[in-house]
Amino acid sequence: MKIALVHDWLTGMRGGEKVLEVFCELFPEATLYTLLHNVGAMSSTIERMKIRTSFVDHLPFKSTKYRNYLPIFPKAVESFDLSEYDLIFSTSHCVAKGAIPSPTALHLCYCHTPMRYVWDMYDQYFGVGKAGLATRLAMAYVAPRLRRWDVSTSSRVHYFIANSHHVAKRIETTYRRTADVIHAPVDTTRFVLSHRDDGYYLIVSALVPYKRVDLAIEAFNSLGERLVVVGTGPERESLERQSGPTVEFVGWQSDQKLSALYAGCRALIFPGVEDFGIVPLEAMACGKPVVAFRAGGALETVVDQGESQTGVFFDEQSPASLTEALHRLREMRFDPAEIRKHAKRFDRTIFKERIRKFVEEKLKAGG
Repeated sequence: MKIALVHDWLTGMRGGEKVLEVFCELFPEATLYTLLHNVGAMSSTIERMKIRTSFVDHLPFKSTKYRNYLPIFPKAVESFDLSEYDLIFSTSHCVAKGAIPSPTALHLCYCHTPMRYVWDMYDQYFGVGKAGLATRLAMAYVAPRLRRWDVSTSSRVHYFIANSHHVAKRIETTYRRTADVIHAPVDTTRFVLSHRDDGYYLIVSALVPYKRVDLAIEAFNSLGERLVVVGTGPERESLERQSGPTVEFVGWQSDQKLSALYAGCRALIFPGVEDFGIVPLEAMACGKPVVAFRAGGALETVVDQGESQTGVFFDEQSPASLTEALHRLREMRFDPAEIRKHAKRFDRTIFKERIRKFVEEKLKAGG
């Protein structure tokens, strides 16, 4: 069989790319198609793949301003010639699932979400205060067309896999399609059980609007407690201006340094609404509790009651609600070994086996 992987873009190792990495391990002989590739930004497993890019990869400022080309992303993904492939496996949060398979190919899509920029996250990216007037006016014209394209091209996918039940419901609402749920994986072998507490809280996140790092900063400014922020993105400059002396930005970190940061933190702060969220599971793999907003994928990974408790929730996306949860956390005792045991339920080995079985079943059904 000839296999093609299709991924939105290769600009850094975030949650979606950690899932892609597993697919590259499962299908090392596949060709990887992507809109653009910042060479060297990915893991060695992904960089070793045969990678083919679209015309977006040759446009100005593509390394950092690639989201500005959103209106032409559908045309870019449709430009790929996939006629020689028997199996297409797309991993999509934007346009990858819109790739055009040959009439005889099987197209499976691991969907992180329908195109978030024009559906549930539209206001966070293009609302007043988030984008300039010219961008808002342009998106008022472009967004309805992107939504129609996103819905219509869902028919190019034979079977959807969702990374969470939360996303499966979104796929059903948006595309009127059902999706099997296979939770995204965490590589628990990268992390060791830790009983250390070096006195800081941790955020690991792309610095984009919907992650709501801003409300965590406001809460920690008031508390005067130490918060370490791992990550970068278009919001970094404004978030740094907002931060007091106890908030430290350290950019993206190597796997080794990130593991050490998890191991030394008191708890992970997870203030956004995520499709799934691998980061909380990485923290839990070190035995660390999570303080999460009670919504989205966190409801499927964070346990806030019983003997296997792995964290606490807060109910409003506000500094006051987060602060109240932090006060509750201080009064609680967690078992790091139990927290790590919970994280291992989402290990990469389990994910690989479930994906392998899913592909085998669908290939048999297609045959």
